[in-house]
Amino acid sequence: MLKFDQNSSLTPEEKNITANLKPTATNEVKAPGSTTETNQLESFIQNMPDIVCLSHLRWDFVYQRPQHLLSRFAKHGRLFFFEEPYFYDGAQPRLEVSRRDANVHIVVAHLPHGLTPQESDAAQIELVNKFVKEHQISKYIAWYYTPMALEVYGHLQPALTVYDCMDELSAFKGASPRLRELEADLFKKADLVFTGGHSIYESKRTQHPEVYAFPSSIDKAHFAQARTGMGEPEDQKNIQHPRFGFYGVVDERFDIELLREVAALRPDWHWVIIGPVVKIDPAVLPKAENIHYLGGKDYKELPAYLSSWDVATMPFAINESTKYISPTKTPEYLAGGKPVVSTPIRDVIRPYGDQSLVHIAATAQEFVTALEKALEQRNNAEWLAQTDSFLANISWDHTWQNMVNLIQIAITEKSK
Repeated sequence: MLKFDQNSSLTPEEKNITANLKPTATNEVKAPGSTTETNQLESFIQNMPDIVCLSHLRWDFVYQRPQHLLSRFAKHGRLFFFEEPYFYDGAQPRLEVSRRDANVHIVVAHLPHGLTPQESDAAQIELVNKFVKEHQISKYIAWYYTPMALEVYGHLQPALTVYDCMDELSAFKGASPRLRELEADLFKKADLVFTGGHSIYESKRTQHPEVYAFPSSIDKAHFAQARTGMGEPEDQKNIQHPRFGFYGVVDERFDIELLREVAALRPDWHWVIIGPVVKIDPAVLPKAENIHYLGGKDYKELPAYLSSWDVATMPFAINESTKYISPTKTPEYLAGGKPVVSTPIRDVIRPYGDQSLVHIAATAQEFVTALEKALEQRNNAEWLAQTDSFLANISWDHTWQNMVNLIQIAITEKSK
């Protein structure tokens, strides 16, 4: 059972997440302040409603914010994670259900090619209604990651609706022209809105009375393994040093021209790029003897790769798709004890750049200079101590606990 200390207060990190971000103190996330409040919260967790998540991301694609948060809910109740449908010739409309853990149900519709959007939505609605009835999903929280899901799931009647707005999806390549309109509808429907960072919070805060910023968090113990001198993965062990690494999705947010220029400026430096290539043609990726694309890796494998990098990097493009991102890999890299160089992403500059935890560089030449400084920082005990102090109170557990506190309060208020 999850325990809350009734005498505890928010950590400095948690205060940074919520305090001073809301116009009034009533909107701050507060730890339970009395025995009664603590007991109510623990009772709520023991009797956690089902979570019905509507996601544009697939559970098995990249392990990130949705998996970190929702897997914690699944320790206390059922999670139904609805993915976008698959279309193929000859498919009979059906829902495929598979499990990852005892309470994690992955649900995806299989539909035939050739359906109009209206026919596709109607088929999914019929399947979902049947599924909800068969699985006796009655008291549940609808947890949205995409406003587009309203077209299929908007008719559902949950106990509470949460919109976890982790990205500005309307700025992504291939975004539906209806996305902004549907997001406005989702703001009307949602009881709570969480955001994946401070910048996107500032963009959304006036659109709903209950918006809370929950920036990227971390599983420190997992990435701290990188400090222990883990064994070299086979596909990386023969790559020369110095090594500069990146893991994540390689898409329109990744600055391939920056990588091309920096690799050309220093051909004796080697780059390790880990992650799937999505929404861009792999043929346009820079090719050079000192750039090594190792493909996607399991979340469990990442510390082993990170362990033998000299510097971790975030060469994000500066464009509309990165304007509001809050990269989870920032604290992950730091937990692994690696110096970090990033392009000037707002939620990296503040707080990481402002506190000299991460080097910020905009151009190829600036990136080279920053990498040189980062190489000198590898054994800097003062920097590492400062980094560990900053990370001390950051965890997905803290983030989840604060979210649950808000959810319990909102459900209680709604039921009055």
